[in-house]
Amino acid sequence: MSNKNPDEKPTRFESGSGNVFADLGLPSPGEALVKAGLAQAIGDTIERRGLTQDEAAKIMGLDQPKVSAIVRGRLTGFTQDRLTRCVLALGNDVEITIRPGEHDAAAGHLAVTLG
Repeated sequence: MSNKNPDEKPTRFESGSGNVFADLGLPSPGEALVKAGLAQAIGDTIERRGLTQDEAAKIMGLDQPKVSAIVRGRLTGFTQDRLTRCVLALGNDVEITIRPGEHDAAAGHLAVTLG
């Protein structure tokens, strides 16, 4: 016995680009993806070190509501540079690697890799 509704249309799937912000048509998708990666690193570090948001705020030189905004992904008003400084303040190493891009690419690609 089938549980399918005969009027139900088949589900369509589309492959993503690898950047959800670009797929959603948001402005500056590359920057948004990098900022999201940095925010994830901040949240992961706070959790791994067992810090409260107040403790993390003191370490990063922020107030607790800003830490809350970062870990919730509310990154308006935070630059990549500021988030990078927070990652460093929490004791993480940040490594920037530059390599030749794809030959047919009009612009390079920026990514954050958590390790």
